[in-house]
Amino acid sequence: MSSSITSAQPRSATTDTEAGPLLEVRDLKVEFRTRDGVAKAVNGVNYSVRAGETLAVLGESGSGKSVSAQAVMGILDSPPGFVTGGQLLFKGRDLLTMGKEERRKIRGSQIAMIFQDALSALNPVHTVGAQLGELFRVHRRASRKEAKEKAIELMERVRIPAAKERVGDYPHQFSGGMRQRIMIAMALALEPDLIIADEPTTALDVTVQAQVMDLLADLQDEYHMGLILITHDLGVVADVADKIAVMYAGRIVETSPVRELYASPAHPYTQGLLESIPRLDQKGQELYAIKGLPPNLLRIPPGCPFNPRCPRAQAICREVHPPLFEVTDEADTPVPGRASACHFWKETLHGE
Repeated sequence: MSSSITSAQPRSATTDTEAGPLLEVRDLKVEFRTRDGVAKAVNGVNYSVRAGETLAVLGESGSGKSVSAQAVMGILDSPPGFVTGGQLLFKGRDLLTMGKEERRKIRGSQIAMIFQDALSALNPVHTVGAQLGELFRVHRRASRKEAKEKAIELMERVRIPAAKERVGDYPHQFSGGMRQRIMIAMALALEPDLIIADEPTTALDVTVQAQVMDLLADLQDEYHMGLILITHDLGVVADVADKIAVMYAGRIVETSPVRELYASPAHPYTQGLLESIPRLDQKGQELYAIKGLPPNLLRIPPGCPFNPRCPRAQAICREVHPPLFEVTDEADTPVPGRASACHFWKETLHGE
């Protein structure tokens, strides 16, 4: 087999990217220009992820999670979507200033994406083996035989049973969980440094969700990749994320290491998301739900965008937009990685 398509090797635990972020998103702004007006889908987002680290980006539908990921990948539908500001620094280079061809070479080979609807993302008229093998034929100039061998190897790597027999099957012949594994295999094919997983467990039952998340965690550990996990489900990320960024109305409203956020959220929105998770000790009780609906992005309310739904809202919340305040502990010492865009983060944090 050609040396250009040799088997994947685990990444070294010490990489150049560990000296700084693999990806750094700085003040990203994305808007959609529609007939009804301009919708500010992403409005000044900042986050970063290092090699071997998992960042979970959480929030309800419409919060800007997927749009920010599409901006990173360079796959926004434009028009109507436009990146209007900010920087996307990948290994220190701004993706937004690159030419189309240069950015296309990075997409897939260095940054890959796992889409939430595998059945829509996979081509129904081609076998999964052909779709996996095409990556090696196009990017590594592999022969048909070599590409098929690599497709089988990838299917085995993501734990698809009887991969040799199933490499000629079509997407509809696989279950939802197996299709999602194929999507993971496609993302891994060229050994990228960063994977963005957009709702990778949507529409899967809880057992399959756990299997997919365990698989992602194992592969990330093996290859030492950075992983951005986009989801609305706090329960999915509890055991796999290193840090969390919570989004609401196109902004990040809280950042935190995962353990600290679950133990004591510092924003009422995060608190509401946590309280809405079903619990075994509340069997038979009505599930908690955050009142109201997310704001219309064409008309985001003044002040804190969460104020119409917030049980702690006061006059200042309706007038002054809160920046990301540095969260401190009881000794007033800053907690690394913790910030909250709430005027009353202290009261929320301490349950006052």
